[in-house]
Amino acid sequence: MIRSSIATVLKGSPAFVPRLVRCSHSHSHSAGPTSSSDDELQHFNELAKSWWDVAGPQRILHKMNLLRMDFIQETLRNHVPIPEESDVFVPGFSLDLLPKEISSQVVTEQEVFRDTHLRSQKLKAMDIGCGGGILTESLARLPFVESVKGIDLAPGVLEAANAHKALDPMVDSKITYKLQPVEQEQEQYDIVTMMEMLEHVDYPAEVLSAALQRVKPGGWLFLSTINRDLISYFTTILVAEHLIRIVPVGTHSYEKYINASELVEWVKQRPGYEVVGVKGCMYLPFKGWVFCGDGNTGNYVAAVRRSA
Repeated sequence: MIRSSIATVLKGSPAFVPRLVRCSHSHSHSAGPTSSSDDELQHFNELAKSWWDVAGPQRILHKMNLLRMDFIQETLRNHVPIPEESDVFVPGFSLDLLPKEISSQVVTEQEVFRDTHLRSQKLKAMDIGCGGGILTESLARLPFVESVKGIDLAPGVLEAANAHKALDPMVDSKITYKLQPVEQEQEQYDIVTMMEMLEHVDYPAEVLSAALQRVKPGGWLFLSTINRDLISYFTTILVAEHLIRIVPVGTHSYEKYINASELVEWVKQRPGYEVVGVKGCMYLPFKGWVFCGDGNTGNYVAAVRRSA
């Protein structure tokens, strides 16, 4: 039963044609928004009422939010440039050759500088496919984020997002939600996020292109999605949806998954943008979400930077 189910799915998937290329070509002469289908929108509208129930259908998403926030903050912190006049490390010397107590002090002072610099920023963020606002609210709570705009195409989840943000005056004043596709957005942002979204759209290349255009020079696009491989089908659909039912049935479509290698190659063809980090992530039932591997199997998060 399980073997035949897997074989059917894999047989029907054009695995040797990168999805970003395939979907881009199939929609090259179409018009209008390229985001989620009516079936996808209906599915998420049905989940709206339970979106903020940490023990409900979206509990895995709540747990994953901790991991993706760690990835965003770590990436931003690690890419804060240290001016020469503030650098406590002496150029020309290997940090590994210094006594451990000295090298540890150097690293600590660099981390303090980066944290202080990052906290002094006033960044604007946009969360594409924000759903009920789980990530949006987390972004708004960062001390260096001045404002967040969340956009989605499902009115039901936006109602849930607006209702929940109103419970906290601090985030309520920093967040704006709007029912719109990313293609209609005109502003640019320091941080653009697109988490667990690409695997739900029909034309990911067009959505990605629109998202990149919304990134300010020197800014970031953070995204997460799922590789199109046997492990992903087994963990996210067969096990998560049908066997242990920790994710609502119908949440994922295997043919919409995008390999990390496809994403990297696609971005390479866009001058001025670079994938600077990809990490694999996996859900362990008794531990939660953890980083694992280089992102070429299962779920992954990625950071794309636009040149200044």
